[in-house]
Amino acid sequence: MKKTTFEELNLSSNLRKAVTEMGFTEATPIQAETIPQLLKGRDMIGQARTGTGKTAAFAIPIIERVDTADKSLQALVMCPTRELAMQVTEEFRKLYKYYYGLSVVCVYGGQEISRQISALYKRPQIIVGTPGRIMDHMRRRTIKLDTIKFVVLDEADEMLNMGFRDDMETILGQTPKTRQTAMFSATMNREIMRLMNRYQNNPVHIDTTQHKISVPKIEQAYCDMLEGEKPDALTNIIDQHNLNVALVFSNTKSKVERIAKKLKNEGYPAEALHGGLDQRRRERVMNSFRGGAVRILVATDVAGRGIDVKNIDAVINYDLPQADEDYIHRIGRTGRAGKSGKAFTFVVGKQLYDLMRIQRAEGVKIDRIAIPQSHARQAHA
Repeated sequence: MKKTTFEELNLSSNLRKAVTEMGFTEATPIQAETIPQLLKGRDMIGQARTGTGKTAAFAIPIIERVDTADKSLQALVMCPTRELAMQVTEEFRKLYKYYYGLSVVCVYGGQEISRQISALYKRPQIIVGTPGRIMDHMRRRTIKLDTIKFVVLDEADEMLNMGFRDDMETILGQTPKTRQTAMFSATMNREIMRLMNRYQNNPVHIDTTQHKISVPKIEQAYCDMLEGEKPDALTNIIDQHNLNVALVFSNTKSKVERIAKKLKNEGYPAEALHGGLDQRRRERVMNSFRGGAVRILVATDVAGRGIDVKNIDAVINYDLPQADEDYIHRIGRTGRAGKSGKAFTFVVGKQLYDLMRIQRAEGVKIDRIAIPQSHARQAHA
């Protein structure tokens, strides 16, 4: 398939300069197909996996079409989690680096609302936020949506799964009917179709989930074990594969805390990340992970949604994800930007059948490996 360069997308020189500085020359499939449609003003629904560059796919057209001389609110991006909202905001800032008079404000729960209100008084053209906190600001009248031209629902399926449907619909109902609406979702289901039919105008449907972008460069393996064997298997994998930076996923907050505590007690630079942490601590943990002080991050799926850190050597599924599509979301955190990565999954008992189903549905190859033993134990074997 022919690659599309950013030169071919006819972007303004300021955007091309920022994109080049970020190290990108070729557009990913979702970017190549989405950007021209959004620049034309079309509504769209895009299916794309994690790690495929979908943030830039909607951020670039918004930056191109926002009127920098107009200090009214023109674009709204809704995200399911604080981490993802912060990540999207950061991407906007990198992309509009050479635009003067353009600003974005990020609003999310867990941060002092007074700080956000101060930022909103400066009249940004773009707001990125979680539905709950956007609703808070609407009630306080610190966000008014009557001048909105563009709305993006990022990871719409995840927002629905998290119970944000009423908030999403209330927010959309307060925006002008003339707005342009883009929706991104890893999956298409009845709820997504209902939102599309109700709030979009003849949308173009772009599906790049068949493009195996991030997965082929990821070496995938699983170990079949007892629950009690997992703690040692985890440290043995980290040691034997010389993992410098790793992301470990577990399904509950309490388990994430337990795993991180055990790793720290054994001398590993590890931290926990989950929805139960206050915002200051979450930001501190993420900054330490990005900066290299923390090299093993143990997270839940929801907290893990916004993690976009380069050079993650491996993802370890300490627990099999509860939803099949989360497997791809998780492992897509490694092997990014053309680099290779590793993914290890621990399965217990009948979970093996679930993993085999994921393998068939996602068209990936997951090899069985023996339970990693410490060298001392191997000597006794």
